[in-house]
Amino acid sequence: MHDPALAQEALSELPPDIAQSPLFNGDLAPIPKARRNWSTYNFAALWISMAHCIPTYMLAGGLIAVGMNWWQALLTIGLGNVIVLVPILLNAHPGTKYGIPFPVFARASFGTTGANVAAVLRAFVACGWFGIQTFIGGEAAKTLIEALWPSYGHIAEGVTVLGLSIPSAFTFLLFWGLNIFIIYKGMNAVRVFENWAAPLVLVMAAVLLGWAVKTAGGLGPMLEQPSRFATVGEFWKVFIPSLTGMIGFWATLSLNIPDFTRFGKGQKEQMLGQTLGLPTTMIAFSAMGVIITSATQAILHGVDVGKLWDPMFLLGQLTSSANAIGRDAPLIASSGTRALVAIISLFGVAVATLSCNIAANVVSPANDFANLAPRYISFKTGGLITGLVGIAMMPWKLLASAESYIFNWLVGYSALLGPIAGIMIADYWLLRRRELDVAELYRPNGRYAGTNWVAVGALALGVLPNLPGFLKSVHVVGGEPGFFDSLYVYAWFTGFIVAGAAYLIGMRLAPRPQTQTPPSPTVS
Repeated sequence: MHDPALAQEALSELPPDIAQSPLFNGDLAPIPKARRNWSTYNFAALWISMAHCIPTYMLAGGLIAVGMNWWQALLTIGLGNVIVLVPILLNAHPGTKYGIPFPVFARASFGTTGANVAAVLRAFVACGWFGIQTFIGGEAAKTLIEALWPSYGHIAEGVTVLGLSIPSAFTFLLFWGLNIFIIYKGMNAVRVFENWAAPLVLVMAAVLLGWAVKTAGGLGPMLEQPSRFATVGEFWKVFIPSLTGMIGFWATLSLNIPDFTRFGKGQKEQMLGQTLGLPTTMIAFSAMGVIITSATQAILHGVDVGKLWDPMFLLGQLTSSANAIGRDAPLIASSGTRALVAIISLFGVAVATLSCNIAANVVSPANDFANLAPRYISFKTGGLITGLVGIAMMPWKLLASAESYIFNWLVGYSALLGPIAGIMIADYWLLRRRELDVAELYRPNGRYAGTNWVAVGALALGVLPNLPGFLKSVHVVGGEPGFFDSLYVYAWFTGFIVAGAAYLIGMRLAPRPQTQTPPSPTVS
């Protein structure tokens, strides 16, 4: 991402001393106004391409697996995304107004040193997501390679690496390398890639939808399947943690959205693009997953519905030369057509996985790690660190079951990120009234210098109420369900409100001392 010309343009809009600051490098520099060229379409395309991924496709399946019917699942997904859009837009504003990325924005509330706390916590979650998406993409590649080369899955049979078979490990590393390669090409490459990836993935999903409905002769039985909840109280017990999980799905982007909106032409473009792109795409793509899965229930008789929610299982059946499960012939008779479908599907899955992973899970942690030592860690090096940590987290274990994925992973990290969002929004919108001194954000001895312990304390207070419920959820501690278990299902909301309120109270009781450094002009 580092562009010497861009860095020089940024410095031309800043005081001369910033060039020598240890908190400044070209990757973390404010984007000059002339370089802010992302349009409404760019932001809509960003969200469309990020939302058109296999985890989104499978979201409704996870909710139906825990008892919801199809419309309850889509309602939960839609409401969760409308709610999370609010902090996304609130945190997007300073990115567009000042051209700064998330870790630099975090310096205003946490301090120039304390911002690393928020940045590293956000980066750690992104590394987990990076690993999940890379593993899903790798497994997709493995499934489709087996359709073209049936013996591939039996290579070094019985040998595992960290719990992965050799074929799975190979395709995992293949996808890992593709992610790193694209991010090394820089943010403009990301923008171009997202622009053409967005419509392509939607078209391919629509083709799969059309085939499934036509072959099944209708929409299938799932749309008539009733909810397993007899009362509102029973539904509520699953709805609230599921809603929190849906918010958690994009809670990461609600923090680091300035990494993208810093390139925006204006507030109107970023707000409209994101509003059009996020909730609509999440609902529509999840609905496509529901209909495709429902239709394939009528096509593949006797298959566990849990398998049908995995699009790679479906594509594996579609491209296999063996008789499809529950049928007396392959789904596609022609071997040439099967090979063509396998190749196109592999390309589509690769595009979907890469476009989501790079934008959602590499850009932010790359900036976050660079923020630790701007003079020594570049955006590209930060991206490499993200990839290595993503492998170390062994993401296949996070996907072990719908329960562990939604209730442990999604809800668990939302308890961590909700408080950070509450602090940053309270600081920017209520305390500072949207006014930041950009140059001071890069000065190690300026008005935002050091660690703001009020923010760190508020973060701890926001996490604390959810800690007992999380430990119970991951079986670190046992015991009968109690108050904190009930509170945990509201993790993102609880953390957001407690931390935001604690920060505002703390800053009014003990405001940070201001330095004597003359204020620099703010960017309008």
